[in-house]
Amino acid sequence: MTGGDPRTATSVSPARAWILFALLCVAGIFNAMDRPVIAILKPDMSADLGWNDARFGELAAMTQFAAALSFLFTGWMIDKLGVRRSVIVGVTAWSFAALAHGWARTSGQVVAARLGLGATEAVQTPLTIKTVATLFQPERRSFAVGLGTAIASTGTILLPFGVPVMAAAFGWRGALVFAGAGGLLTLIAWLVAARGVRFDDGAELAQADYSDDGAPYGPILSERRTWAIVIAKALSDSTWWLLNFWLPDFYRREFGLSTAELAIPLAIAFAGSGGGAFLAGWISTRLIERGWVVDRVRRTVMLASACLVAPVPFVLLLDSFWPVAIAMGLVLAGHQGFSLSLFSIITDVVPRAKVGRVTAFGAFCGNLGGMAIVWVTGVVLTAGGGYFPLFVFAAASYFLAYGWLRLLMPRVRPVEAPAADGPLPTQSMSSG
Repeated sequence: MTGGDPRTATSVSPARAWILFALLCVAGIFNAMDRPVIAILKPDMSADLGWNDARFGELAAMTQFAAALSFLFTGWMIDKLGVRRSVIVGVTAWSFAALAHGWARTSGQVVAARLGLGATEAVQTPLTIKTVATLFQPERRSFAVGLGTAIASTGTILLPFGVPVMAAAFGWRGALVFAGAGGLLTLIAWLVAARGVRFDDGAELAQADYSDDGAPYGPILSERRTWAIVIAKALSDSTWWLLNFWLPDFYRREFGLSTAELAIPLAIAFAGSGGGAFLAGWISTRLIERGWVVDRVRRTVMLASACLVAPVPFVLLLDSFWPVAIAMGLVLAGHQGFSLSLFSIITDVVPRAKVGRVTAFGAFCGNLGGMAIVWVTGVVLTAGGGYFPLFVFAAASYFLAYGWLRLLMPRVRPVEAPAADGPLPTQSMSSG
């Protein structure tokens, strides 16, 4: 991982590559903002549509289900279309799905809009990881993933401050229309920045389907490494979706916060999310540059991240608001450090021609875990069970994911092209 990978290049300069990647991440903010918008405006939606906690949990679960099913297709699509065309198709689709909420008036129409948005949002994750694998050298990929997550988290931090203002002026539907319009404007900026850029998607698909031992990686469903990654993703992502959908409700129940008062605690939580991703990416890159083997880097970062999440059940013993808010920021920081390592492992062990498919399948399993946890949470809360059993599961999920990953993949060994293949005739993308 310390040397340049001749198979990881395009015809774009390093500075331009970072601009393109940053714009894609900004588009991702508008892609993902519907989830915190829905969580923040849950009381407004519930009053408008006559929903209780269980009904809200079902809506969240259906959105996750639509995204999960779409992941079975989006990874293949991105590997086939390449970066440029996937950006155009993906951003356009999820932006129009967000805009559709502006015309949804009945419960059925809202559900249909949510299903459409969940399905089209499924492009974002595999597209981001595919872009990282295409634009950046292996030793820079962890940092790129971390930076991208930090950019997305910055947008999420600002949402609790802006969403109530937008909702007061235009209603909860107007906030989602804003997301769709923002996505389309960002796509235009990305297309301008990408003018004249040749993404080497065709060349990468023609390369040998190599693996870390020189043998073909094979169909993704028959690979132990695929199952090591995706089951770990399902276990760890459950906590992410639990907090994404239900953290505002937790603050309301525990501290009686209004919609406007949620801004600061949610900002703290998602600042932790972005900071954790950025720090984990930076540390991973620095350790690799200092000569640490990739397996040791991934193992260290993942265990440290799991330890950050472990104390989450104890927040229920705190009777002061600020320690709880800071603790939730640390929990989300731990999640992002763990998640970043999983995505980095995909770029470590999967040939670039299959990165989109393996990433999408991992996201599919992660969304299944998310679909289950948001539904179970609604049932548990409606039955009066509270958040304690849910937080106990959250604390254990990362250690279970780590154990499963190490069982099926005892060592992370980066893919290396057979020497006989020779380098691709492309320009190095090292940002150094």
